[in-house]
Formats: sequence, C-alpha cells, structure tokens
Amino acid sequence: MKKINKPIILIDPFPRSLNLIFSKKNLSILKKNFTLIDSPKNKIQKNNFYKKNIEKAIFIIGQPNLSKSLLVKAKNLKAIFNVESNFLDNMDYDYCFKNDIHVLSTSPVFAQPVAEMALGLTLSIARSIHIAHNDFVKSKEKYGGEISGKNFLLKNKNFGIIGFGDLANSLLPLIKPFANNILAYDPWVPSFMLKKKNVLSVNLKDLLKNSDIIYILASITSSNVGMIDSAKLKLLKSGAAFILMSRAAIVNFKDLYKFLKKKKNFAAIDVFPVEPFPKNDPFRKLDNVIFSPHRAGALDIVFKEMGEIVLQDIYLMMKNLPPRLCKRAERETVKNLRSKPVDIN
Repeated sequence: MKKINKPIILIDPFPRSLNLIFSKKNLSILKKNFTLIDSPKNKIQKNNFYKKNIEKAIFIIGQPNLSKSLLVKAKNLKAIFNVESNFLDNMDYDYCFKNDIHVLSTSPVFAQPVAEMALGLTLSIARSIHIAHNDFVKSKEKYGGEISGKNFLLKNKNFGIIGFGDLANSLLPLIKPFANNILAYDPWVPSFMLKKKNVLSVNLKDLLKNSDIIYILASITSSNVGMIDSAKLKLLKSGAAFILMSRAAIVNFKDLYKFLKKKKNFAAIDVFPVEPFPKNDPFRKLDNVIFSPHRAGALDIVFKEMGEIVLQDIYLMMKNLPPRLCKRAERETVKNLRSKPVDIN
C-alpha cells in the first residue's frame, strides 16, 4: 500500500508547548492530518533546522527568526502562527506579504480574560477589596466605613482608554454600565469607528486630564515607548486610577514610581519592564498600587482556545480560504511594533 505523505508543520512554539495550547482532541487531529517536526532549542541547531526543513513546510507554529534567505526556500509555506502572541521584529515581513505568506498572532484569545481582570482590578481599587482582605487575614480588619474614606463608585465616572484594539473592544461592554463618558486615544483607529461605539476620540492630553479611570491597553510601537512620563502623569486628576494591562514600555516606570509615591492616585499593574520584577524594587512598597504578576490572560481555557483558533484557521487555509480567527500582521503597521517576547506562560 502506497504511503500518503501528510503536509508538514514545523513546531517551534516556545515559550508555549503543544500540550499547553492544544486540547488532547485538537492535538490528536493535528497529528492525524499533518506531520509535525519539532525544532531544536539550540540557536545554531535551530538555524540549520530551518535551512533543512522550511522548504517542506506548509505551516509554522511558532515565532522563529526568519531572514529573507530562509523565507525564499519556503515555497509551500502558507502561514506562520505566532503563538507567543506578539508580532516581533524577527522576520522579513515584506517578503511574507509579497509572497502570500500569512503572519498570524493568537493574541485575540487574551482580550476577554485581560478585560475581565482589568475590571476586577478597577473594582478592587474603588472599594479597597484587596486591602480589606489582607487586613482581615491579619486580624486587623476595620468594620463599616473606617477604610472607605478614599473609596468611590464607578457609576458616572469618565473612563479613558489608551489603545483601542482587541482588549479595548472586550473591555468596552464591561465598563459601559458604569460610564458617564468613555474617551479613547488611538492614532491608528479612525474617530468614526469610535463614534459608532459611542466612544469619544480625543488626544492623549485631554484623555489624561478628563478621565477618572485610565486603562493602558495599547501595543508598544516605535512612537510610544516611554510615552507616559512625568509630564503626562501630572495631567491626571487627583485620585484618578491608572490601570496598566498591555505593555510596560509605554510607561516610564521611574516617573510612575515618583508620581504614585505622592499617594494622590491609585494604580493597578499587570505588566512590568523586567519580569520577574526585581525583589528589592521600591515600587513593591507602594500601598496605593495593586500588583498582578503578568497573569491577566494566563488561564488554561485561554491557552486551549489559542490552539482552537490555530486549528480552525489551518482548516480554512487548506481549503485556499483566508484565515479568520487569528490576528493578521498588517503591512502598514507591523514594522512599527516593538513588543519583546515573553519567557513565562
């Protein structure tokens, strides 16, 4: 009986693994229909691996460094699935666009869980939930309104959103029941699109001046590194809450520390410039900050959804249809992105 050669997928998902991102069922389907070839972890061996195997591959699951000299060998390659979920400055995107190689990210799976965590952190800031819990555990609880002097209601607050992509679109329906006004700053999103969502497009200064609760949800780009500095932070209202959920590099952390040390404002932070964050950093001693160790999207159900959307887009492309679930790298913007890879799931 003649052996049927199955299409080849190169597997290079670090820091993810196939067992993390695919359910047992979906991984079984993948193995049944494709030949999976694992990439070595050693950098020198990895380069040789791609030289040898990329011409055979129909898909790559991972985010390897791919120069033009490697990509020209990829005559059968339909798509690269970045399952780390940030578009990185690690491949010749122009060659991919010109040669119909989709570069895809699984980042949409993180939108809902990060949005829900952002709302949870906001509620905890507003009502000192984390403080009251810690006091109770230490048998130092304060009853009634004793610790509620700086508490507030979310109802009728002005919300500001910096960066209006997948995260913002998931957060929007969660905060609308509370909002008086929702302001947004995103130079890549037309004001008409925001208007249709009943969101007011404003410049960054006006957003910072007029918002009671501010969410940082933007991707990091060549133009917004360190964008939130001491001058911008001084624009915030006294008592305004600052919630950082996307990319730490947007914020000048030294300036943020000095600003928050005055204790006139509150913050929640899920992402940090260095991870793990230094144990002796004075930031940790601030009592007006809720710290979350980059875990807003880290749920098993979310990782498994990552595998699901990869598999579903593979199905579509095997039928010569375009991918619909993963996020596509955009020719006009991807080279401006400056995300750095994560090392911890």
